[in-house]
Amino acid sequence: MDQVLSKIARLNEIGIALSAATDLDVLCDKILTGAMELTNADGGSLYRMSDDKTSLEFIIVLTHSLDIHMGGSSGQEIRFPAIPLQVNGKPNKSNVVSSAVHDEKTINIPDAYLCDKILTGAMELTNADGGSLYRMSDDKTSLEFIIVLTHSLDIHMGGSSGQEIRFPAIPLQVNGKPNKSNVVSSAVHDEKTINIPDAYHAEGFDFSGTRKFDQQTGYRTQSILTIPLKNHHNDIIGVLQLINAKDEDTAETLEFSIADQQLAESLASQAAVAITNNKLIEEQRELFESFIKLMASAIDEKSPYTGGHCKRVPELTMMIADACHRSQSEALKDFRMTDKDRYELTIAGWLHDCGKVTTPEYVVDKATKLETIYDRINTVDTRFEVLKRDATIESMQQKIERLSENASADCSDIDDALQQKIAQLNDDRDFIRKSNVGGEFMDEEFQQRVRDIAEYRWTDPDGVNAKFFSDNEVENLTIAKGTLTDDEREVINNHMAVTIKMLAQLPFPKHLKNVPEYAGGHHERMDGKGYPNGLTREQMSVQARMMGIADIFEALSASDRPYKTGKPLTECLRILGFMKKDHHIDPDIFDVFVRDKVYMRYAEAFLPKKQIDEVDHSAIPGFEL
Repeated sequence: MDQVLSKIARLNEIGIALSAATDLDVLCDKILTGAMELTNADGGSLYRMSDDKTSLEFIIVLTHSLDIHMGGSSGQEIRFPAIPLQVNGKPNKSNVVSSAVHDEKTINIPDAYLCDKILTGAMELTNADGGSLYRMSDDKTSLEFIIVLTHSLDIHMGGSSGQEIRFPAIPLQVNGKPNKSNVVSSAVHDEKTINIPDAYHAEGFDFSGTRKFDQQTGYRTQSILTIPLKNHHNDIIGVLQLINAKDEDTAETLEFSIADQQLAESLASQAAVAITNNKLIEEQRELFESFIKLMASAIDEKSPYTGGHCKRVPELTMMIADACHRSQSEALKDFRMTDKDRYELTIAGWLHDCGKVTTPEYVVDKATKLETIYDRINTVDTRFEVLKRDATIESMQQKIERLSENASADCSDIDDALQQKIAQLNDDRDFIRKSNVGGEFMDEEFQQRVRDIAEYRWTDPDGVNAKFFSDNEVENLTIAKGTLTDDEREVINNHMAVTIKMLAQLPFPKHLKNVPEYAGGHHERMDGKGYPNGLTREQMSVQARMMGIADIFEALSASDRPYKTGKPLTECLRILGFMKKDHHIDPDIFDVFVRDKVYMRYAEAFLPKKQIDEVDHSAIPGFEL
């Protein structure tokens, strides 16, 4: 037993050392040498899975008796070939190392199950009937229950049980002083294990609550072992408490022996490291998600005209994903998403427009066709006023000339001509003002009228007789759709290439490896005419196709765009229907989007009531009931 306890203690020390190691080579050395020390082995090797998952590569080779040390921190190259996992298309079972990989069964233990394993493992080692696991509160002022477990009373609360623990947290301070009356908080303050043979005869602790529980349940709490959980930084992160050690043969309640205490303390130390690592992973995940949402918020805040887009698209994408997950349609019946798949798609949704961080504000914020740093429509208005002034001056000069020849001459024709000229200029000005506001489509005849007005002549501030509009102004005023010229649209479209470039540089872990593809494909088309890569439907994942529909529907229904108001549901679905017929969006996902009324769930959450009109599915182009 002493030898076993010694090895457990050494394992404890090795576990703490591994948690503190930051250099990969040193860490690998510690893993192998620690295992060799515990098993008294003369040699050993450590392997890692190759990036393509086809072989096992040597990391370290070590043999004491031969003074061999290759790889790791030795600086000596390992020249042994990697071990293939497949030979002739079949699992390589002839090699003991690859065979161990093929026969391994991975067990994934979430947080709740980890805590369950810690408590049940301690109870099994010490043959305890009950126990509790506590964690330090975030503000370090109390100990909160994580799990309460008693075999004989069939009690299991917290952890993976799904049963809420209603017991209050244990305060570490009472009236400004350390709470030493409670055995759990006392173990924290004293930073040591407390082993009580019989709670009813223990001095210095208040077990009135324990006695009350016993009276209500008929239980008899006797031996109690309370162990503070210390991580590798020597910080107390919780407490493990075991109750009523049992004799294996007679089931008689015994006190916890020294051996029990040492076993439980060793497990507690390992548990503290595991919990700390688990918490660290969770904190890193939260930091990662917060940073992503911060970037999305920064992009939304960058322009008042796209505010909320980066937040709404992930929400709608997940609504579509849920509908496709439930779908029994022939095309999507095999599509299913795990929680990990959902998380990966959510992250991609938040990052789908991260490239817009490089897009100039003057392009993103271009509310009208003539807008640059300011809206040049005011300059155009001034020119019209100049033309009207010149027409008035010319009319007055004509009157002066006629009246100088005949003081009683009739000048009504000159007045009529002036009024007609003024009316025409006013009408042209109103037309240009209207043309300056972007829309879904500008007819060719309207574009030609802009070009005709551009041929008017006026005297500019330098006294030069010039064309009424510059070539740049004509180009902007004749934009057929929206407010952007082809060059400006190219700048906007470039955000997708930047998004893909940015995401390609991030070392996404395995469970997020598809994020760049999902986020970078929402402007592709099913017929290969999209951008930036011109992918076809077959080259895109289902998730990327979902995000494409989400991005379009959000843009159509959004009421914060510079060139349009938010469209009602019927108009949004009509446009999407035509996009389906034009092979722009995925037809099967669109059908689910309509049939499952995903649009309505999104509208109820994000659209004003005036946009939520009655939808007739039979009137949607391309949709089959």
